[in-house]
Amino acid sequence: MSYNVENLFHPEDDPNTDDEEFTPTGARHWGYARYHHKLRQIAKVIMAAGEWDTPALVGLCEVENDSVLTHLLHRTPLRSQNYRYCITHGSDNRGINVALLYQRDKFRYIDHRSLQVAHPHNVNHTRDILHVWGEIAGGDTLDIMVCHFPSKYGGEKESEARRMDAARTLRALTDSLSLVRKTPLLIALGDFNDTPDSECMQYLTATTLKLSTIEGSHKYQSNWQQIDHILIHRRMSTPVSSMRLIPDSVRIFAPSFLLTEDKTWLGQRPHRTYHGYKYEAGYSDHLPILADFLIR
Repeated sequence: MSYNVENLFHPEDDPNTDDEEFTPTGARHWGYARYHHKLRQIAKVIMAAGEWDTPALVGLCEVENDSVLTHLLHRTPLRSQNYRYCITHGSDNRGINVALLYQRDKFRYIDHRSLQVAHPHNVNHTRDILHVWGEIAGGDTLDIMVCHFPSKYGGEKESEARRMDAARTLRALTDSLSLVRKTPLLIALGDFNDTPDSECMQYLTATTLKLSTIEGSHKYQSNWQQIDHILIHRRMSTPVSSMRLIPDSVRIFAPSFLLTEDKTWLGQRPHRTYHGYKYEAGYSDHLPILADFLIR
């Protein structure tokens, strides 16, 4: 599962980051009641997404720190699901990071690292790429990369170079892993802030990675866009792989409770925590995406 949970901040002010907006005295009046409600909402989505069983791996974007993940896993119904987590500790100006939740009975954690994106085109830092590796049943190594590429703030063309910097960092990693792993099993997932036909995504899928086409997970004005992705090593779509993608299983998770009426652009939109500065007590501005795999 991949899910941009949109501004999962702890209410306590971090003096080293620009997070004052999400504090009790900040512009959004982000107190502990709203914070704990948000945790329960995110837990509800993860629990519901698995239907009979919660997802074995969950990549999260826009989580602030270890505290929010500890509270998510121990102060919500997720406490019964045996999750552990890894998180980056990058230098994003707002202090947001990416994380991976994993179930230890299905993924035997070995190690992780936080990979910084070199930005010759930008003085500001972006989110690090989280690289986690561990063993699946049968003993093969699975490498997971959780990504949150730079946004289109300032204009799509103006920001494109920053996303290409992140794409080059990710592709260098996946290309090298495909050479050193005996049986490469690679998954890159997260919010790439670009659609499948963009230069960035075309560059990423030119060699080892493969992208599935799905419906939009994020609505910008009246248009649904596919900017959240789950990419896999090309081998993982073939019967010879020890872990393979079930055909056509990549999908948007869009139950009715994650949507609300779009009074501005008509139709429906994601039910957010805030719409502008109005508190809606919802979930996120993104919808989660899911994929099913078979392990031999």
